[in-house]
Amino acid sequence: MSDKFEIGSVLAGKVTGIQPYGAFVALDEETQGLVHISEITHGYVKDVNEHLKMGDEVQVKVLSVDENSGKISLSIKATQEAPAEAPVAAKKPKKRQATVVKQQQQTESPQGFNTLKDKLEEWIEQSNREDLIKK
Repeated sequence: MSDKFEIGSVLAGKVTGIQPYGAFVALDEETQGLVHISEITHGYVKDVNEHLKMGDEVQVKVLSVDENSGKISLSIKATQEAPAEAPVAAKKPKKRQATVVKQQQQTESPQGFNTLKDKLEEWIEQSNREDLIKK
């Protein structure tokens, strides 16, 4: 099998099955491999069906060939150029927005959980108050 499909080679294939974890791609009449969901495209893939459908012709790169089990791991995203990262200016509003929210939370009255240290100090103060001691 490894004679026929070398690791790193790029081949044409046809999608023959889709599962929640990936897509099966026929490489020839007898052989098919699996494109794991993480290897379908760059970025996050929630649903394989949003990117592939049965019968699609795809270019795949052979990632691994297991002679014992006969399994072939494939990648579609390895045949595609990675998208350029978003410009830095596009990322700044998110950080700025998070900072504004954090500043608002700090200026408002504290809510939620107190730390054990804060509660311990409060309990010690209460235990030392004379008006709370039963006589």
